Amino acid sequence: MVVIFVIIIGVLALYNNLSWFMKYIYPLKYEQTIIRYSNEYGVDPFLVASVIKVESNFSPDVISGQGAIGLMQLMPKTAFWAAEEIGMQEIQIEDLRNPYINIKIGTWYLSSLLEEFNEDITLSLAAYNGGRGNVSKWIESGMLDKNKEEEIPFLETRNFVARVRKSYIWYKRLYKDKLNKNIQY
Repeated sequence: MVVIFVIIIGVLALYNNLSWFMKYIYPLKYEQTIIRYSNEYGVDPFLVASVIKVESNFSPDVISGQGAIGLMQLMPKTAFWAAEEIGMQEIQIEDLRNPYINIKIGTWYLSSLLEEFNEDITLSLAAYNGGRGNVSKWIESGMLDKNKEEEIPFLETRNFVARVRKSYIWYKRLYKDKLNKNIQY
C-alpha cells in the first residue's frame, strides 16, 4: 500500500514539474488581448496563441527576413489591407509592433482565412503562412486536399502548419482554464 502511495505522489510531482517545464516552452502572454479578439472574430484563442508562439514566441519586436512584423508576423501589405477591412484608422508599419494592434489584425486575418477555407485549420494555416492565393491554386490543381498537411508543396509552410498544430495541442492542455474565459466563438 505504501509503495502505491509513493508511486502516486511521484507521478503527481512529475506531472506538476512537467507542466511547469512545458509552460516555459509554451509561454502565454497577452491573454486578455487574445481572448478579446478571439471572441470578437470567432477564432479559437488556443489557435491564436499557437500562431503567436510559432511566429514570434511572444516577442512583439520580431521582424522576419521577409519583412513580417510583430507577434503574429504580419506582412505590412496584408496588415494594411486587413486594417482597412476592419475599419481601423490608417496604421503605420511601426504600429505592427504594438501587441494590441498586431493581435487584432492577425486574429481578424486568421478568421477570414478560416471562413474562406470552410473552417479547415490546415488549409487556413497554410494560407496564413504560404499565401491564400497559393493555397487556392494548390486546391484547384488537385495538389492539396484538406487536412493533408504532408501534401503542402512549400516545406516552410508544411513545417509551419505542423508546428502550430503541435503548439495548439499543448496550449489547449496547459492553459485550458486560462484561455477558456468568456469564449463565445
